[in-house]
Amino acid sequence: MKTLIVHAHPEPKSLNSSLKNLAVSTLEGAGHEVRVSDLYAMKWKAVVDAADYGPHASNPLKVALDSGRAFDAGTLTPDVRAEQEKLLWADTVIFQFPLWWYTMPAILKGWVDRVFTYHFAYGVGEHSATRYGDRFGEGTLAGRRALLSVTTGGPQSHYAARGINGPIDDLLFPIQHGILYYPGIEVLPPFVLYGTDRMSDEEYPAVARAWEQRLLTLESTEPIAFRRQNFGDYDIPSLHLKEGREPAGRTGFGLHVRG
Repeated sequence: MKTLIVHAHPEPKSLNSSLKNLAVSTLEGAGHEVRVSDLYAMKWKAVVDAADYGPHASNPLKVALDSGRAFDAGTLTPDVRAEQEKLLWADTVIFQFPLWWYTMPAILKGWVDRVFTYHFAYGVGEHSATRYGDRFGEGTLAGRRALLSVTTGGPQSHYAARGINGPIDDLLFPIQHGILYYPGIEVLPPFVLYGTDRMSDEEYPAVARAWEQRLLTLESTEPIAFRRQNFGDYDIPSLHLKEGREPAGRTGFGLHVRG
C-alpha cells in the first residue's frame, strides 16, 4: 500500500504530530510505502492567487478556468504539481488535523484549494442528459481511499446526534463527501479522538493502540457507502435523490448514504 499523509498542525510536539509519526512508523513497519506532506513544516502557501497559474492567469482572475489551463499546459507552480503527483502516486491518503471552528485548519483548506485544480480534481467527464460529469464516485482520483484522522477539544457527547456541536458525521460531510468523494476517492469511516485538550499522558497508550489497529486494517475497512451520482439514484440534471430511495425517516446528509 502506498500512503500519503497530509498533516496540518503547527506544533511538532502536538498530539496530531504524534499520531502522524505513529502512522509513518506503523505503516512502514508493515511494509507499506509512506510519503508525508507536513504543511506547516513545508510553509505551505495557503492562498490561491494569479501566481499559481503563471502565463495562464487571466485578468480578471478566473480561478477554475485558469487553473485548468495551467494544469493542462503543465505550468502550475512546482509546489502544486508536487502535491498532485503525490496524490496520483498514493492509493491511500490520510488527513491528520485538529477540528478548528468546526472544520479543517485554514492551511489544509488552502492545500485543497490550490491542489484540487480544474481538470485534475473536477471538471472532467461527459455532461449530457444522463450524466453530469465524472464526479461523486467517479473522476480522476477514483480507485483511491482516504481517511480523516481528527482531534476535537470537546467531549464526544457534544458531537452526538443531539449534541450542541452537531453530529460529527455532519460536520465532516463537506470534507468527506464534498471534497474527497467528489473526485472519486472512497472515504473510510473517520478516526476521531474527542476531548483531546484534557487528555493525559496516561491515556495516550490506549489511543496509540486504537490508531495502530485502524492503520493496520485500512485495506479491509469498508468505505462509507455514499451514493454514486451517475448510477440511478439521482435525477439528472436536477441531481435530486429520487423519491423512495432512502430508508423511512432519513433526512439531511444521511440521504446521500446508501442503506
